[in-house]
Amino acid sequence: MSHTLKIFLITLSAVLVLAGLGAWYAASSINPAQLTQLLSSKVKDATGRELKIAGPVSLSIFPSIGVKAEQVSLSNATWASDSQMLFLKHVELEVKLFPLFTGNVEISSINLAGLEAHLQTNKLGQNNWDLTQVVVASNSEGAAPSSTAPATPQATSGDSNFVAIETIRVSDARISYQDGSSPIKVIDVPKLSLTGEGGKTIILLDLQYANYKLGLKGKMGSLRQAIIDWDQSPVKTNLDFTLTLNGKSLDITGKVDKAPKVLPQFDIKLESKSFDLLPLAAASTVSGKSSSAPKPSQAQGRYFFSDDPLPFDLLPNANGKIVLDIAQLGAPDQAPFKNVSGTIAFKGNRLDINDLKFELGKGQAQAQISLSQIDSLTPVISMRALAKGFTLEQVVDSGDSSAKVSGGDAQIAFNLSGKGKSLHQIMGTANGKAQMTVGKARLDSKLLNSAGDLAVTIMDALNPMRKQSNQTILECAVAYLPISNGMINIKDSVGVETDKLDIVLAGTVNLNSEAIHLKIDPNQKSGLTTGIDLGSLVQLEGTLQNPKAGVNREGVVNSAVSIGLGILTGGISIAAENAKSMSTKRQPCKTAMHSWADIYPGSN
Repeated sequence: MSHTLKIFLITLSAVLVLAGLGAWYAASSINPAQLTQLLSSKVKDATGRELKIAGPVSLSIFPSIGVKAEQVSLSNATWASDSQMLFLKHVELEVKLFPLFTGNVEISSINLAGLEAHLQTNKLGQNNWDLTQVVVASNSEGAAPSSTAPATPQATSGDSNFVAIETIRVSDARISYQDGSSPIKVIDVPKLSLTGEGGKTIILLDLQYANYKLGLKGKMGSLRQAIIDWDQSPVKTNLDFTLTLNGKSLDITGKVDKAPKVLPQFDIKLESKSFDLLPLAAASTVSGKSSSAPKPSQAQGRYFFSDDPLPFDLLPNANGKIVLDIAQLGAPDQAPFKNVSGTIAFKGNRLDINDLKFELGKGQAQAQISLSQIDSLTPVISMRALAKGFTLEQVVDSGDSSAKVSGGDAQIAFNLSGKGKSLHQIMGTANGKAQMTVGKARLDSKLLNSAGDLAVTIMDALNPMRKQSNQTILECAVAYLPISNGMINIKDSVGVETDKLDIVLAGTVNLNSEAIHLKIDPNQKSGLTTGIDLGSLVQLEGTLQNPKAGVNREGVVNSAVSIGLGILTGGISIAAENAKSMSTKRQPCKTAMHSWADIYPGSN
């Protein structure tokens, strides 16, 4: 070893020893109480909130800056329900010392234990986690405040520098959120860790919301480095994760590429032997979910099709694709979809789902969906689908063993388009066609009673005596629905045949206002009657959310005429009506049926 190198190493060692002794002396001379007061004062000046540290505080400076504190709390916004927005039982922070000399902040680790976060949005749309300090402006004469404005952060020389974090660990966290006066939602996070190791980031997450448990574990390229390089240098990272939802897993693999100043590119595959959509359907977009028990009116949404905004803003503005390969995909209240495959293509402001295929019962389904102008005020969506070869018995999954269906060969096709940010807006502007057919089936009354307010109201209007039977024998049913600017015009295009009745519906359904005006025309299939069909005196009115049976004035007039003629002719005209109805056999299903190829080109 050269004499010069020896001198250099000895000098460096001496400097490090002196730096360590100096850091030890500095750390030992700092009063924790003064440090707490300093931190509280800085937070108060920056945010207007009170930072309190009720437990012990310790500080170390060498070889890295470390801070430990217990019983840490941050006060809430003045309008919020809880006095504290954040509370931590224990917090531990470790910052690398030497990068600070270059103006950069590199955090080795952040450990948070016992986190409680109370997040809230008020009726004005203000968020309690918005820590922007409000400054009151006064005129030079000391008059009353004339305006308020958020404080503008002062620019610093370090604006171009970065804050990098290697490891984050969170344990025993609970996060609550309330939007306005809506019920509070609580999310428990028993464990969350992001650990940098060997140029990769290892992620582990356990989360619980209501009855749903979510887990995520796996690795990707360095998340820290990706954040540093994003839009500055090329970023390439591989993904290898397993998402677990209520015990069922989904493998997520692929890669993400990001060149500076251009949209990210990604190629991802979602693969699973069995996954479940139930947690995702918990917040259904259709507010008109039904049950046999009446619901309080305040619990119902304004519309059957929800006017809550759809989460289009969560869709990534990127270029890439997601390939689906799921052997079994569970869905609420029906048998699972099998062999789900397809490709979701992202093209900046557009999303296309191509060649979506799955098995439904013993049948098959295929669909194409396109969503464009995603970031506009009125995104445009178009959908077309065809499902055939299945039966109601194969797909209806009832939890009640006494509420079953048997048979019912079915086919569905639709070709629709609409625009808007909510399901209500999309349906209110919809154009296109839809058709569904059902063959011979036996339907238990309990199952029919659970079909929803709209369906139950129609069935009760058609046949008030149906509740005296525990089963309905369906011969066939066809519903062809042409839609123009959100208006469904039904002209004998909905027909139902049971063992006792032939039924035809005619009228309109306005999907924008959701107003219903449907005339019901049932015809008794066998046996002599009084000649007066009381069903024809009824029509369906109200809205999709709150349907009700009304009076068909035309039917009342016709029935009155029949009754009058019956009295004048001594019953001869009534007998003639019976003879006519028996000799003229209607075929509602055949009349309502339209060509499948007219709805879904290439089908038959």
